[in-house]
Amino acid sequence: MSAGAEWLSKTNPISRKSAAESVFEDLRQAIVSGRLAVGTRLPAETHLAEKYGVSRPIVREALRSLQTLGMTQTRTGSGTFVLTDQPSRELNYSGYSARDLIEARPFIEVPAAGWAALRRSPEQMTRILKLCDAMDAQEDPHKWVKLDSEFHSAIAEASGNSLFAKVVADARDSLSQQSELLNIMAHRRIASNVEHRLIAEAIAVGSGETARSAMEAHLGQVKQVVTSIIGEEQARV
Repeated sequence: MSAGAEWLSKTNPISRKSAAESVFEDLRQAIVSGRLAVGTRLPAETHLAEKYGVSRPIVREALRSLQTLGMTQTRTGSGTFVLTDQPSRELNYSGYSARDLIEARPFIEVPAAGWAALRRSPEQMTRILKLCDAMDAQEDPHKWVKLDSEFHSAIAEASGNSLFAKVVADARDSLSQQSELLNIMAHRRIASNVEHRLIAEAIAVGSGETARSAMEAHLGQVKQVVTSIIGEEQARV
């Protein structure tokens, strides 16, 4: 029996709370260790779902993160194949590189948070706080990423600056992909919830300076995790 067949034959049910993270990590380790060799075609989603005892969307989320890392590639009509046993140092999210987002976000979202503290309407503030509550309660990684995207878009809209709002909206898919990868690799969800709440509270009390500082701190944490994945040199080049 080959190493890949032996790996697949072993069932490995996992808890739903960290399902996508666990599936991703098990697949990644199987690839890195050589149990799933470069060139191997991964089993179908239904087979993987059965192996792990999870739903197909959970498997799909884990596979998306592997592909974002450049470790696998999905070919239409053929399946998903292992490309390399090492993560790519050139992460790309829907046309924007990890470096693009690291460099641009502080110049857009930090001032947007500051202006939101001064210009937001009561309705916009209510929405921002409700999104924080929803993220605190949400354990499904995919649904949380959607809320995260809405949170950052809501702040850009509350800034009253249509250019900030448009830029964040245009990059929304890329930001969601990055958020999904960071949460699945670095378990950032809970820490992000705390950081988001600090940003929202600063906006609620109308402190532009505190809101900017809170957003800057949040993006700094994101940069730190991204840099640990792609490497300090790649983040600068």
